[in-house]
Amino acid sequence: MAATGPAPLLPAEAEALVRALQGTELRDAGGQGWLRQHDCVEKLNMHAILSASAGQEQLLTELLVTYTKVPVLIGELISVEIWKHKIFPVLCRLEDFKPRSTFPIYVVLHHEASIINLLETVFFYKEICESAEDSILDLIDYCHRKLTLLAGRSANGQTVTPVELRPEDLASPSSMQELQKQAETMEFEISLKALSVLRFITDQVESLPLSALTRMLNTHNLPCLLVELVEHCPWSCREAGKLKKFENGVWHVVPPEDEVKMTKLDGQVWLALLNLLLSPECQRKYHFDGFNKSQLLKLRVFLTDVLVDQLPNLVEMQRFLSHLAVTEPASPKKDLVLEQVPVIWDHILKKNAGKWEAIAKHQVKRVFSPTEEELKLQACRWAQTYSLDMMEALAPDKPRCRVCGVEAAKRCSRCRNEWYCTRACQVQHWQKHKAACNLMAGAPRRADDP
Repeated sequence: MAATGPAPLLPAEAEALVRALQGTELRDAGGQGWLRQHDCVEKLNMHAILSASAGQEQLLTELLVTYTKVPVLIGELISVEIWKHKIFPVLCRLEDFKPRSTFPIYVVLHHEASIINLLETVFFYKEICESAEDSILDLIDYCHRKLTLLAGRSANGQTVTPVELRPEDLASPSSMQELQKQAETMEFEISLKALSVLRFITDQVESLPLSALTRMLNTHNLPCLLVELVEHCPWSCREAGKLKKFENGVWHVVPPEDEVKMTKLDGQVWLALLNLLLSPECQRKYHFDGFNKSQLLKLRVFLTDVLVDQLPNLVEMQRFLSHLAVTEPASPKKDLVLEQVPVIWDHILKKNAGKWEAIAKHQVKRVFSPTEEELKLQACRWAQTYSLDMMEALAPDKPRCRVCGVEAAKRCSRCRNEWYCTRACQVQHWQKHKAACNLMAGAPRRADDP
């Protein structure tokens, strides 16, 4: 498939998309100008994944650094996060809001996932982290919010069950409830991406600004938060006596022989802890008081021989914890510095304070209630942005029949969105698929013709 699948963007195309990235206003979310930005992010996101799989992601990294677009992406990430927490709940409460299709709202919700996925792909590089400049503080705060939510839900025994949202659901006026369920599932996956981004930030502790270290170690006490993630492991659960783990966007049952195998997410937590606890600079600044010390020593029970064999660097962690258990570390040295603080979150909140309901009603009127013709035009645009061939190249599994779930080789020839194993399954599903198919294909069709 790699030889015949979609290729990454040409250098000129990637450069044009990167240069087009710019900040948007919260009020404009979902509008035409905002959608152009979303198109750029989505195409760059898919390009980054394809480039990374081919070992060619250096071009995108250089472009983002050259045109100083990492702070722009972080600003947009936090803006859509605030939209989700302040505007989306208002939309869900509006009794007279019965959208013809909820896909325009879904696109705004999905924008956060697209940006954090793009950042996860490129933050592996030191120059990307450095090019974030002061906005790295805002990104650290963002990751802290996501991981706190993740740890809190896991501690309370809450497990996120993926909700599969199909085009026919989004075309239904009654799907706001389904959209809320999808947003919850998306929040879980976004939080896992934030964990990876945070780990890449901790890789650069030696070159981070002093305020960033202070924020991670003392303001947010990330070492103790990471201990909670090790304890509760939100990406694994037991169901009917079987261990399930969340990997590559799905929950799957783990065979007994693989139950002690470290997942990528487990590795991200341990690597972040190694970076934060073993760096001399971090040890000098972190406050190893009684509470923090007791929390960190909880890690010893998890550092089994099997785990250390999979990540040999953890031998250093074992030595550090053994030393910590029998010593009283010195209090952190207090430097007299002017500390920088994150500004993006507070700026957006202050600018829009008291306007949340007005913004929601404005967007209902101007953005989320399109006419049938406008909806068809938007559907054509979405079909171009969300290239199905590109999506399939990125998907790890082969397509399945929408009706019976077996491996499928036939696709709806009009919208090219649904897969079927036989003509019989396609005919059976037509009444449900019809509305979404007509929307995505952008042309009328007889009601009884599948």
